[in-house]
Amino acid sequence: MRPVFQWNLGRRSLELGRRTLIMGIVNVTPDSFSDGGQFLDSGKAVAQAERLLDEGADIIDVGGESTRPGARVQAASVRKSEGASDQKPPVSADEELRRVIPVIVKLKENHPDCVISVDTYKASVARAALEAGAEIVNDVSGFRWDPQMPRTVADLGCGAVLMHMRGRPEQWRNLPPAENIVELVKRELKQWAEDAMSAGIPPETLVLDPGLGFGKNFDENYPLIGRFKELHDLGFPLLTGTSRKSFIGLTVGRGQKVPPGERLYGTLASETALILRGAHIIRTHDVEASAGAARVADAILHC
Repeated sequence: MRPVFQWNLGRRSLELGRRTLIMGIVNVTPDSFSDGGQFLDSGKAVAQAERLLDEGADIIDVGGESTRPGARVQAASVRKSEGASDQKPPVSADEELRRVIPVIVKLKENHPDCVISVDTYKASVARAALEAGAEIVNDVSGFRWDPQMPRTVADLGCGAVLMHMRGRPEQWRNLPPAENIVELVKRELKQWAEDAMSAGIPPETLVLDPGLGFGKNFDENYPLIGRFKELHDLGFPLLTGTSRKSFIGLTVGRGQKVPPGERLYGTLASETALILRGAHIIRTHDVEASAGAARVADAILHC
């Protein structure tokens, strides 16, 4: 059995552990690795969110900036040998707000009880999204890229997802292997959670995410899945996402990367393994399939 928590979102709480919750992904971006450009129009993004709710999503995660390698992040340059010029600069806060706020507002208007998360590392975007109706800040940087984020999340009193990432996306190709990826993730998540609490973020508002695929090479993701139970030592609820990620594609394709849309079966296998090892929340593009797999995994877990 998983440990059971009450996740305090400020306005209400969610019970975590009795069953797996499903977080559906809505990327309001032109360049996300799997669905970039499909939902850049706010009307299409709202329609997609509503479809995911109908399919069984418990939380809708709305993001306005891609974190795939090469998409952006802090103006770095890519090696000339890779045939690319300078990285695109990060998306401005104003542009990110232009993308996500209309979606959050309309979704909340149509579905007042919907739990909305904003996927951002910018404090100003987090604050505006919470004012528009979001209740969770999902920060892929673990509150480390914007020094104002910890204090902002503390002031807002909202739910928060603190994710582990090794380096920044433009550095991932050149990161050396971790000596022990599971111990590294545990140690750094513990430290970053302590930093967040020192900044005033209440522990009952925090959920941790090991960041599968984020700065972990192919061989480092599977130990994190296989030893996922060890992350419960940290004492927090756990969210994770493997949906359509490249390491899944390489495994499904027997060493040849298959397109994101052809990674569903591998995604479901990894999600089931993670639930059986104690994941509380699964973040996914394919809500209907993942929700069905989660119901079966939960039935096994409760035997």
